[in-house]
Amino acid sequence: MKETGLWINGDWREASETYDLKAPYDGKLLAKVAKGSPDDVKVAIAGAEQAFHSFKKWTAYDRAEILYKVVNIMRERKEELAMTLAQEAGKPLKTARGEVDRTIATYQFAAEEAKQYRGETIPMDAAPGGANRIGWTKKEAIGVVAAITPFNFPFNLVAHKLGPAFAVGNTVVLKPATQTPLSALVMADIFKEAGLPDGALQIITGSGSDLSDSLITHPAVKKVTFTGSVPVGLKIKEKVGLRKITLELGSNAALIVEPSVPIEKIVKRCAEGAFSFSGQVCISLQRIYVNREVYDEFVQGFVEETKKLIVGDPLDEQTDIGSMIHPDEVKRIVGWIEEAKSQGATVATGGEFTERQLHPTILTGAKEDMKVVCEEVFAPIVSVIPYDTLDEAIEWVNASQFGLNAAIYTNVLTDAMKAADEIEAGAVIINDIPTFRTDNMPYGGIKMSGYGREGIKFAVDEMTELKFITMKTVF
Repeated sequence: MKETGLWINGDWREASETYDLKAPYDGKLLAKVAKGSPDDVKVAIAGAEQAFHSFKKWTAYDRAEILYKVVNIMRERKEELAMTLAQEAGKPLKTARGEVDRTIATYQFAAEEAKQYRGETIPMDAAPGGANRIGWTKKEAIGVVAAITPFNFPFNLVAHKLGPAFAVGNTVVLKPATQTPLSALVMADIFKEAGLPDGALQIITGSGSDLSDSLITHPAVKKVTFTGSVPVGLKIKEKVGLRKITLELGSNAALIVEPSVPIEKIVKRCAEGAFSFSGQVCISLQRIYVNREVYDEFVQGFVEETKKLIVGDPLDEQTDIGSMIHPDEVKRIVGWIEEAKSQGATVATGGEFTERQLHPTILTGAKEDMKVVCEEVFAPIVSVIPYDTLDEAIEWVNASQFGLNAAIYTNVLTDAMKAADEIEAGAVIINDIPTFRTDNMPYGGIKMSGYGREGIKFAVDEMTELKFITMKTVF
């Protein structure tokens, strides 16, 4: 068992209080974690603001070199980082290794983008009165970024905040999720070793309800980037004023399965999309609309693949499904399943649970107004619903209050393009699950899924200000 501190101005600082960090799988005490205060937030922001004035003057080459060094250090410590993630998040070890690999790639994309972001020339003489002038734009760092991250990808979602910010010369005050602070805190040491200047990264651990207001309303904070729940995101939006903001919020990701695809080749992938990390993924596959012609075949194959998944200790190399993040989440979602059953849904497989784990669960007979369909389950549950026409399926996909990722399996090009045009979502994935994401693609939603885009290049645009300059060349 270890005790952690707050990372302020390049060094560890004790807090007046701590809280117990327990493993989601077995409740074992992992650490005594520093519980930051609003006063600690003020000190961190002041330090980040001071560091910004020098860091923004660093060359793109030097900023990129720091990020490349982070990549190399993480590669050397990969197994240690994966173990930390498995312990504090309950993520199966083999899945944790995958997240570390993705995080490494994210920082590498950031290092490359540090040398690529640029402005453009403007043809001034294209407008009346613009003769004998040249014009151009440049992207400038905005200053202190407040970043609030969730528990489900505590390495990679932190990287999507830190990487683009440091690539352009911003500084960051990071508030990681209460359940997964260790993954963030280890990055403090890694960035220090890589040569990031003191103060450029500040990490305040503790309760979001205690810290978020002082973090997002401070006048020195120029941008807020938040990944988490819709209710919290809405509260943040109300308070940030004219600051830049990126909100990555909820979803109930949908997939359409057309009869033109070979069912036996997609059911395993669907099981991965629905149940990886116990469904605690923003774009976890939650709704599957299957053409009635192949509905029975799909359900049978999907159930068979789901039954192959191993539920167990996240530190066991064989485990596919670890624990839910907290016993309260198990209670919540079991209640949702029971409610759905009382309203006519049937459990095709799964539904078994312990205090900390829920077995992968497939529901049939679910209706659009059931919580398991219309709200975000954030659990290993998926509903399979038959449809008759593609228009009907697209209508049901769009009926959601969310719009992050959606997907369609089809071998008919015109149907694929129809779905791409008509589905209301931040991304439409053709011939794969909506859970698909690479870390260089634009990622973000519409409707209640938030706004703004991540993906390093696109996050850089969100973390810079565009300045226009013009010069008259003839007096």
